[in-house]
Amino acid sequence: MSTSASAHDEAAQWWATAVSHIEPGSIELRDRPVQELIGSVGLVDTLWLLLRGTLPSPGQSALLEAALVAGVDHGPQAPSIAAARMAATCGVGLNNAIATGVNMLGDVHGGAGQQCVEMLEEIRTHHAAGRDWDAAATDVMALRQARSRYLPGFGHRFHPVDPRRDPLLRLTEEAVAAGVVTGDHLQAALAVERALRKRRAGARPVPMNIDGATAVIYAELGFPAPLARGLFVISRSVGILAHAWEETGQGRRNKGPIPRSVLPARLNPVEPRATEETAS
Repeated sequence: MSTSASAHDEAAQWWATAVSHIEPGSIELRDRPVQELIGSVGLVDTLWLLLRGTLPSPGQSALLEAALVAGVDHGPQAPSIAAARMAATCGVGLNNAIATGVNMLGDVHGGAGQQCVEMLEEIRTHHAAGRDWDAAATDVMALRQARSRYLPGFGHRFHPVDPRRDPLLRLTEEAVAAGVVTGDHLQAALAVERALRKRRAGARPVPMNIDGATAVIYAELGFPAPLARGLFVISRSVGILAHAWEETGQGRRNKGPIPRSVLPARLNPVEPRATEETAS
């Protein structure tokens, strides 16, 4: 083999991928010609195809779509949305504004879904070892709350009851009844809610939030925990785009986080800063 042919093969292997194959006049996504997908496969199914290598069943597709729809927006109260709107007034393009919002989705804002999937998997492991769901949830909650008082996917700074919880869990229950998913992660999440309800009898409830409800669905559908964050980013990008686009039509320049008439208060350097976990 010549040196040039060897270098060509090495370069081809360097970027080898099963996701897509592109040649002159040919585009294949997971070995499927794109022209066969256009007009016959929806965006959610294509997302599944690229991530998983196969097309989902109708039940899997509907459940994934419900989770994606639920997470698209939470208004300017969400840091990702507020940041995108501010960026849109700073002379950057929509792509930069969207990237600004997406880059706000870290461990605290936007990452709780991934963390919740990890917690549900831990509860599922304890249950498989012989603990009932309530005992398994209590075990894992104790281990996690020894490190942090927050439980990912539960409680909301804004909503006493997250309005997205009930429809997502109802759809999950219907998917369990139809044999689309097993229901193990749903049982784990409900066990956490029961433990919190019992612990906080008479106090403000800490029900499942959007991160928890979508974590249940992503886990039930077999997505690894890191993809729970990735899927949430895709979902929230829709709202980020809409808000950034709306902001570009408002005529404001260099929009800050508070109106110009409001001046930040002076902070005593010895005064501790308040901290608060946010749901997405």
